[in-house]
Amino acid sequence: MRYVDEFRDFTLARTIVENINRIAARPLTLMEVCGTHTMAIARFGIRNLLPPNIRLISGPGCPVCVTPQAIIDCFIELGRAPNVILATFGDMIKVPGSRTTLEAERARGIDVRVVYSPLDSVIIARENPEKQVVFFGVGFETTIPAVALAVLEARELRLNNFSILSAHKLIPPAMMALACDPEVAIDGFICPGHVSAIIGSAAYEPITSKYGIPCVISGFEPLDILQSIFILTRQIIEGQAKVEVQYSRVVTREGNPAAIKCLRQVFEPDDSEWRGLGIITGSGLRLRHEFAEFDASRFVNNQILRPIENKACECGSILKGLKTPSKCQAFGNKCTPEHPLGPCMVSTEGACSAEYRYATR
Repeated sequence: MRYVDEFRDFTLARTIVENINRIAARPLTLMEVCGTHTMAIARFGIRNLLPPNIRLISGPGCPVCVTPQAIIDCFIELGRAPNVILATFGDMIKVPGSRTTLEAERARGIDVRVVYSPLDSVIIARENPEKQVVFFGVGFETTIPAVALAVLEARELRLNNFSILSAHKLIPPAMMALACDPEVAIDGFICPGHVSAIIGSAAYEPITSKYGIPCVISGFEPLDILQSIFILTRQIIEGQAKVEVQYSRVVTREGNPAAIKCLRQVFEPDDSEWRGLGIITGSGLRLRHEFAEFDASRFVNNQILRPIENKACECGSILKGLKTPSKCQAFGNKCTPEHPLGPCMVSTEGACSAEYRYATR
């Protein structure tokens, strides 16, 4: 506990805030690209500590939130076939597809099982050889190596009834898409700590060199985030644009080579659609040809109805940093955690969920 307490020291926090106030000479827009940061910023009231000319906006850092409706529709449709078991992380259960949710379809009889690890779905496949088990591959670089390991394990066990529907996303391509979007106009990125532990700080260097936007990789405690904001502010005011690692107790420049090797052994880059951001070149992953037997997309019916966007849901604008949750007319009335219209209110890392949970209390 003492270790955590040291990262929540109020006296130190006040000193960092005073230093930010001292150097923040112009309006700045900083985007956090991690759902855990979004939750921590809301939980500890960090926006309220900052000077009014520093604006924090939430980006596409929640893997559940950026998963488009079309792939959710496909996953649900796969579960309607005979002798199919769907395996998914719990956050996806309540996320609305175009017409229904996994939770609603489970109540209607589809076999949907919540797993805590991709390897759990391999165990389900081994124990149910008469059924096809489809795992919903959702997540960023933090999660993907574990999914790759599950595929390797399934191949080792010679399972012919296990497959994954890959909706994986890569963070740096999305950040580069936002960096060159004049509508968003970001002055600095607070980079994700978990993802960076895998890909390393070098992965962000193209953002600083090509777009001139500073990047700071931050930890998740209040002092981590405040210090990252101070480092970013200092870089911007001094006209610098480089990658700095505030979360140095975990993140290195090279990242985790073993995890990256496993990821690249099983997957290769592909274009991918992000909710709110559209299709981003090279921002997703597909199974390599030698693992095609584990690709559930070969079972997808191309005749699935086109996805229907709920016009009252503004998750797209929120994920792009164009709107805050409280500016959405549905927030807190038509859209609540009990009756969400979109994923940002469902996921524990969603911007709407964070604001509903902490800012409205």
